[in-house]
Parts: sequence; C-alpha cells; structure tokens
Amino acid sequence: MTTSASTRESYGAALLELGRTNSDIVVLGGDLNKSTFIHLFAQEFPDRFFDLGPAEQNMMSIAAGLASTGKTVFASTFAVFGSGRPFDQIRIGISQPHSNVKIVVTHAGITPGDDGMSAQGIEDLSLMCALPGFTVIVPADAPEAVKAVEAASKTNGPFYIRLSRSATPVIHDEKFNFKIGVAESMREGNQATIIACGVMTKLALDASEVLADRGIQCRVLNISTLQPVDAEAIVTAAKETGAIVTAEEHLRHGGLGSIVAQTLGERFPIPLESVALTTYAESGDPKLLMEKYGLTADAIVSAVNRVIDRKQ
Repeated sequence: MTTSASTRESYGAALLELGRTNSDIVVLGGDLNKSTFIHLFAQEFPDRFFDLGPAEQNMMSIAAGLASTGKTVFASTFAVFGSGRPFDQIRIGISQPHSNVKIVVTHAGITPGDDGMSAQGIEDLSLMCALPGFTVIVPADAPEAVKAVEAASKTNGPFYIRLSRSATPVIHDEKFNFKIGVAESMREGNQATIIACGVMTKLALDASEVLADRGIQCRVLNISTLQPVDAEAIVTAAKETGAIVTAEEHLRHGGLGSIVAQTLGERFPIPLESVALTTYAESGDPKLLMEKYGLTADAIVSAVNRVIDRKQ
C-alpha cells in the first residue's frame, strides 16, 4: 500500500534538524508559521526566527538584508503570498544580487482547495523561473522535499521550493539520490515520455501503468528542478521515444510545459502535449478540483494517446 506524507510537515522537520547543525540558518515567517511548519524551528530557536506577519514584501527585503550579513535565510509562507505579492522585492533584493535566500512555499497549486481561488498559487513557477539565478524545485513527495531543502541549505544563491498542502503519496525511499538540475528516470519506455513535477509525478506513474496494460510503454521522468532544467534528459527522451507529455499543477504557460517546449523547439522538435491548468479554479475539495480541471492520471493517458497519434 502506498503511504502518504505531507511535504510541508517534512520541510518543517528537516529545517529544524538543519538549524541544530548550522547556527547561520535564520528563518522568516509571514503569520502562517503553523501551516508551513516553521513553528518547529521557532520554538527551538526563537533568537533566529522572525515573524513578519502578513507583510510579505517586508519579509523578502529583510531576508535579503540578513543574507547580506552572511546568513542562510529561509523565508516561508503560502505559494500565492511568497511569489506574486513580493515579486518586486524578490527581483531587486534577491535575484539581482544573487542573495542566499531560500523561499520555501506551501499550499501551492489548486490543492489548497477550500481556501478558494485567491489562495491558489498557480502562476508562481512562471514568475520564479523568469528570475535569473534562481534555482526552482518542485519536489514530487516528502522524501524529495527533505533532500531539496538540505541541498538548498548547502548551495549558495536564491532558491524557490514549491510544496503542497495535503499529504501526498510517497514514491521515494529516504536513500534515493537527489541532485539539483538532474532529471530522475522513474520508468523506462520507448513509445512516449511523460515528464512531470510535484503532485503530478505519482499520477504520471499511475498513467504509465494503465498505458502499459494497453501495450503502450511510456518513459516517466520526474523533473523536479525546473531551473536549471536537465535539457539533456529532455532531448534524449525526445530522440528515443519521439513524443512527450508534460504534467503539472500550474497554469499551462510559463511552467514545466513551457520549459520543455522551449527546449524541444531549440534542439529537437517533436509532438508535445501538456496536462496543466488553463484557468483559475474555485473553492472545493482538492480531489474534486483536480478531477474537474483535468489533473488526473486519465487526462495524462488521453494526452499520451493524442501525442502518439501525432507522431505517426
């Protein structure tokens, strides 16, 4: 039976452990500390924790200032509040000077569900991938989230790590090898490739099982690092399978699908289909929202069938 775990809870626990071994780590929150699980760090290290309240622009400016003194800064809030609202401060104070700030956000995508449209961060990847020098990571599950946070703490420069609200299926063990900017092969196949990130990675694996039962063998790549992206893995998949489907819990433009499309357009054009959002969603149960807006294994299966038809 597949187990589930929350990426945000795993992040909170990992950050606490990092704080115990690295006294230069400081953490900033934006009035959502229990929801992002950084309250664990705050309870043990109150002198290295700062709650800025619902003032995300100020939070990012202070994060940049602390980083300029040599600190490794983690700043956390919900995805919608950690990308769009303080974008100018991130651009000028963090991206341009290449500040050592790790923006780790939770409640990304439409799976915040009942919180409604205003709390659903579905434009954030396009915003953050537009910033030069930012490393942008969307972990597929809790173990990968822990590895990503650990890697960010040891790597100088700005990071954006995108986590979810709900517990999600665990597809990695704790010993798997995570490398920034390196795609992970989750399944072999030669008829098409499904490239996914975040919560869509498990659904991509589910879709590949359905397709295999129908005689279609699909490669599955987990591209959790959107920037810098593993262009070589994308091009290799294009050459060896001839068709690609991308899957992400984000708007169609500017995220994983756009990055893969640009890579293919520049280096090896082949048929491409995208499973992604095309509009804002309303308040509702996360599972029902995913079904209504086509973020399902069945939608991926249909996209694979379409893309294979196009390559023939």
